[in-house]
Amino acid sequence: MSNQGLLLVAAAALVDVDGRVLVQQRPEGKAMAGLWEFPGGKVEGDESLEQTLIRELKEELDIDVTAACLAPFTFASHAYDDFRLLMPLFVCRVWEGTPKSVEGQALQWLRPMRMGDLAMPPADRPLVAMLRDLL
Repeated sequence: MSNQGLLLVAAAALVDVDGRVLVQQRPEGKAMAGLWEFPGGKVEGDESLEQTLIRELKEELDIDVTAACLAPFTFASHAYDDFRLLMPLFVCRVWEGTPKSVEGQALQWLRPMRMGDLAMPPADRPLVAMLRDLL
C-alpha cells in the first residue's frame, strides 16, 4: 500500500433538544459538491481538534462553541484515491447563536434514523449508524 498523505479533519454532530443532528450540503465548486456532511474542517497548524471545531463552527455556521461542550464520540477513517482521511467526530449539545449558512451551504436538521437516504461522503456515512445508537 502506498503511503498516502493523511488529512486530519474534525467534525461535529450538533444535537438539538429534539435529538436532531445538523448536516450541511457541500457547496458548488468544492470537492464532493452536493453531498451532505457534518460541519467541521481541516486541522490547521498546531491547532487541537477542539480549536479546529470552534473556529470552523464560527466560520461555517456563526455559532460559538466552547471546548468543554465538545464531547469526543467516534471517528471515521477512509482511503480516498489520493489521500487518507482521519475524521474524529465530536457531539455538541450546547452552543451560542443559531446555526446559519455563512458560506451559502444548505442546512437541515435530521434525526439520525432519517439520514440513511442522504448522499454523503464515504467517510461520513458510517458515523450515522453510530449516532443512531447514541440518539
